[in-house]
Amino acid sequence: MTARTHSPAPWLARLGAVAALGATLLLAGCERPPVNTSQQGFRGTAMQHTVNPRLAAKEDAARAVPPEDAPPASADGPKAGQVYQNVKVLGDLSVAEFNRHMNAITQWVSPEQGCNYCHVGANFADDSKYSKVVARRMIQMTQALNSQWKVHTGATGVTCYTCHRGAPVPANMWFKPLTPVRNASYGGALGNDFGQNKATGPGLTSLPYDPYSGYLLGEDEIKVYGKQPLPQGIGNGAPIQQAEKTYALMMHFSKSLGQNCTFCHNSQNFGGWVPKKVTAWHGIRMERDINNTYVVPLTDTLPKDRLGPHGDIGKAYCATCHQGQNKPLGGKEMAKLYPGLQVLAPLVTLPPPVAEGGRSVLFFGVGSHDLVADQTKGLESLLTALGGNPRSVVLVSGYHSAAGEKATNQELAKKRAQAVRDALLAAGVAPARVRLDKPQQTEANVVGEDPAARRVEVRLQ
Repeated sequence: MTARTHSPAPWLARLGAVAALGATLLLAGCERPPVNTSQQGFRGTAMQHTVNPRLAAKEDAARAVPPEDAPPASADGPKAGQVYQNVKVLGDLSVAEFNRHMNAITQWVSPEQGCNYCHVGANFADDSKYSKVVARRMIQMTQALNSQWKVHTGATGVTCYTCHRGAPVPANMWFKPLTPVRNASYGGALGNDFGQNKATGPGLTSLPYDPYSGYLLGEDEIKVYGKQPLPQGIGNGAPIQQAEKTYALMMHFSKSLGQNCTFCHNSQNFGGWVPKKVTAWHGIRMERDINNTYVVPLTDTLPKDRLGPHGDIGKAYCATCHQGQNKPLGGKEMAKLYPGLQVLAPLVTLPPPVAEGGRSVLFFGVGSHDLVADQTKGLESLLTALGGNPRSVVLVSGYHSAAGEKATNQELAKKRAQAVRDALLAAGVAPARVRLDKPQQTEANVVGEDPAARRVEVRLQ
């Protein structure tokens, strides 16, 4: 007899196919091993971070690569503020190092537009472009970040490239969202949405869609972790709305740094403090400081098409610098190569002009012979005296620093005196009544920062 073979029942074959398909679909959502796991905090705290090296490599390849840094220039020679006109920041650098800084900033911010993105090509001293005014203040902000906020920026530091990545406007900023006061759904029957319940917020959730104003501009504190179950009484615990805003902010942190919660938190005690949480705490206050001190005051300087729906300026948050990495640019220490970005130097401001008796004193910016409008007010009483005495004349003397090349300083002092002479002539004084004295050196000043070394004296004779 011939043995009979039995094939599986049709239903069993179909079941196997369905199971195989289900397993395939289930595993399709998993990442192919191997993956890398690194410990982020103390042992036993479950603070670890898992990374797929293949996906990480693709992300790193897609990131902008910083331009190559030019070697440091000599610090010797005259200062930029003594040679160039209207230099209000970085003027204490040598001319060579100043030019190196300027070339680097151009590559960091406007490699396609070039120097003319901020400057008027025919006159680099001109301040008529808003972008130059903004850039000057942003240089100061960078100096502040590297000198006053090392507790957060650390050895990595920041440069213009940290945020700009070769674009005139940083890709990541936040504006106050344009949202209705009343929920438009169902004719407004749902009432006030309290800034949430729209799946467009952090992490595409319905959490509050403005978790930034209170924490990164205002002085809201993150206090939502109860120390006892069901706290009772006024002042204990925190409202659920504050917890939601906090969670929305935390989601922004996580996405901006490319990390999960355990990068900063002990998952067994979220209220406890670990080193990276301390760094983040300082980071919140750092962003609050730079937004209020440097960014928001520039609102009126920017054109309207650069502002948000509420007319507010784009402000900094974690994503502005980090852009998906726990250390901006992977921790590349660019800032240490640029000494002008390490120390916060105040903007050069001019003291008010002096007008006393038959003498007027007018002040100029470092390296500049431009007579600003406010200084010409110092000539008003002297012009009145000239009108009352037709036989009187004025002697105009320009002063300069004892530092730097004497011939260059004398020429600058001469041009300053000529600028004051031109102002007198424009006011109607006859040329024969204005005499120019030879340039005078201020011996007491050695660095050119003392306003007395940048003055012009006008005396009635």
